[in-house]
Amino acid sequence: MGLDIEKSEFSAAEYGRFKNQLNGNLQALAQLLKRPGFGAGETTLGAELEIYIVDQQGRPLFVNQALHAEVNDPQLALELNRYNLEYNLSPVVAKGAPFTQLENEILGALNALQQAADQYAGQVVPIGILPTLKRRHFGPHAMTNLPRFHALTRALSRMRGELFSVRINGPEPISLRSRDVTLEGANTSMQLHCRVAPERFAELFNAMQLATPIVLAIAGNSPFMLGQRLWHETRIPLIKHAIDGRTRDVREAHLPSRVSFGHGWVRQGAYELFAESVHLHEPILPICNGEDALALVGAGELPSLYELRLHQGTVWPWNRPIFDDAGGGHLRIEMRALPAGPSPCDMMANAAFLIGLAEGMSKDMEARIPTMPFLAVEHNFYRAAEKGLMARLLWPDPEGHKPLVTLPACELAMSLLPLAEEGLRQMGVDESEITHYLGIIRQRIQNRMTGACWQLKTFKRLLNTEVRHRALTLMVKRYIEHVRNNQPVSSWMESR
Repeated sequence: MGLDIEKSEFSAAEYGRFKNQLNGNLQALAQLLKRPGFGAGETTLGAELEIYIVDQQGRPLFVNQALHAEVNDPQLALELNRYNLEYNLSPVVAKGAPFTQLENEILGALNALQQAADQYAGQVVPIGILPTLKRRHFGPHAMTNLPRFHALTRALSRMRGELFSVRINGPEPISLRSRDVTLEGANTSMQLHCRVAPERFAELFNAMQLATPIVLAIAGNSPFMLGQRLWHETRIPLIKHAIDGRTRDVREAHLPSRVSFGHGWVRQGAYELFAESVHLHEPILPICNGEDALALVGAGELPSLYELRLHQGTVWPWNRPIFDDAGGGHLRIEMRALPAGPSPCDMMANAAFLIGLAEGMSKDMEARIPTMPFLAVEHNFYRAAEKGLMARLLWPDPEGHKPLVTLPACELAMSLLPLAEEGLRQMGVDESEITHYLGIIRQRIQNRMTGACWQLKTFKRLLNTEVRHRALTLMVKRYIEHVRNNQPVSSWMESR
């Protein structure tokens, strides 16, 4: 979706041409993946940080295009709603101190954006879902005026043929209907990227799937939507409901959603995931660049696979394969489940735990897969999003007496920290880096304090003396102060 798109309405002929190109891209990718040396290179890490722009009362401020123009940074991108931006961090080599490098770049980017926001009396803040959002902050007037966002709304509406419905259970359930996708814009994420050699793709992707629910449980930072208390990571059901392009009949037939945790373990490699997205999901943005990908591969050259990359940007599994033609071409795994915030150090601790744990488990995934049904991992994902630190997750019995047991998420995460440490060591990460970032995770587990827990506890305490909207406002203001100090959320004091 970050590729430039200049129109928002398309003909049947354009869809036909695009499908032909897409199938050609898929065949070209299959040949590329067989090419000796394709995708070889050092492991690198990257990230995309989505942020909110708010006013002095912590309410959405519709100035993203003005800030984008003011900062004039090619790594800064406009997001769906007019109060969101995305900063694309520079890729870093995994060896050494990658998480410190990324954290420092986040701090620099937030500082530059804050300086630009000052002239609008605004503030920038990484938070999964802004608790002060109201219904008036959504709708066509809230959408960034770019063709690709209008095209997305039109295409999903046409496919669905009905209003978008959002129903989320929780302590204070919500039910919403909308004609556009701006409800999805409530969500901001810290999306991680890890370059992986094609021959290792299946084992590392499967390990990432297995690790994601565990890390999500201790990383929640989105407990409110429209001021209502919902899941610890409300982003997960909100994204799924807000941009699910299926009709009611298709949903009831249990056919795949564009937003999912996946359809099973990967058995061979990246190709099967790309093929799933092509064959299971209709195109939304049928824009072709005219490249003959098969001819280029046949001539020993590297195609851009433009149509495949564009199509991948309109299918949203929580862990997603990425093809990139940069640097001779390579594959990445994009991890989309983790929220933005709280502090930059917290986000990098989440990244270190997720990537390290996946790397640590990847070597013996062939032995792990038979002990862990994929549906159990999917179950863990949604329970982790709903209950956060209080979730109970399915896991192979450590004692070996039962096929699966249910363990507290905190207990499971703590027991797997040594495996994450080993995974990071295998990647060549400095020992001081491992100790620092996994120490933040250890303290968070010990103190039972995530961003979601801090928000809920602080809000509950403020309700003793303030009306509801005032309590939410004060909570957001204090959250912003803590983020600026870049201290781990487990050390924030208001919730004590």
